Amino acid sequence: MSEEILPRIRPEIAALPPYRQGKQAGADAFKLSSNENPFEPLPSVVAALAGTTPINRYPDATARALRERLGERYGVAPDAVHVASGSVAILYQLVQAAAGAGDEVVYAWRSFEAYPGLPLVAGATGVQVPLTADARHDLDAMAAAVTDRTRVLIVCTPNNPTGPIVTSAEFASFVDTVPKDVLIVLDEAYAEFVTDPDAVDGLAERIFETHPNVVVLRTFSKAYGLAGLRIGYAIGNPRVLDAARSTAVPLSVTSAAEGAALASLDAEDELRARVDVIVQRRAALVAGLRDAGWDVPDAQGNFVWIPTGDDTATAATAFEEAGLIVRAFPGDGIRVSVGEEDSLPRVLAVARALRA
Repeated sequence: MSEEILPRIRPEIAALPPYRQGKQAGADAFKLSSNENPFEPLPSVVAALAGTTPINRYPDATARALRERLGERYGVAPDAVHVASGSVAILYQLVQAAAGAGDEVVYAWRSFEAYPGLPLVAGATGVQVPLTADARHDLDAMAAAVTDRTRVLIVCTPNNPTGPIVTSAEFASFVDTVPKDVLIVLDEAYAEFVTDPDAVDGLAERIFETHPNVVVLRTFSKAYGLAGLRIGYAIGNPRVLDAARSTAVPLSVTSAAEGAALASLDAEDELRARVDVIVQRRAALVAGLRDAGWDVPDAQGNFVWIPTGDDTATAATAFEEAGLIVRAFPGDGIRVSVGEEDSLPRVLAVARALRA
């Protein structure tokens, strides 16, 4: 039998593991592995989905209605808003637009697990900057890592999976230090859950206006509960966003996703009440884990970080055996999403047993 011959694949892509999403949960388990909103969709969102454009028609490739609404909300023109199939899609678009062979993309580590693949897909080199001892971004070290090859810097706040934020003062100093021709992506996927008054807010502070090299990312997946529809947005300088639009997969934002996002913006009071509940549950989890002896970092997203280190695999098994599907990062720790109320005592029981 002749040997099967396959098309040539770039070696770095062949060696790159595909993105691994949080493990699915069975009917009798709590899924706390993907930072999803545990609440069912609002009735108004369901109604919007029912009235969406027929599926035999293409969606508006520009998602103009949503861009106009977001533009009104944040006081910018529609072309200063870019909508894509999740904020991670915009990350890929921006990196491909700004970085290529010989260039560098700098990001903190550990951070969002998709980041290492971004530069590799673009043909660039990723530069990882370790977090501080308290699981925060080391912005001074990130600024020091900038070279004449650096094209993109990614700042995730609150940091996924560890939880802490970057402060407004820290980010302002950082932006002033970085060369103006280097793109800074401020990834604020969990911004709606933040309660720390010192946290940077790229949209409220309008950083993208004073620094055109800054693009702010937000998503409808987390606080708005639209993870299954895949829709996120960026706000920044229109010329920068045009580059992202040029690298985007055409027609990737569906009419259903756009309609649900618009309906969600109309129902923000209801959604805010749900976010407040999640924040309360988060506080209870952090307090309980610390009482159990865990050194839990400040949690400002809809998840908490348990630094299990070399015992991560054992800890993850213990959670799974208790019907809790969590996200394990071997050698580092476990991220537990803030889920249903009934999951909290079960999480704390396992956490206490692991410290016994």
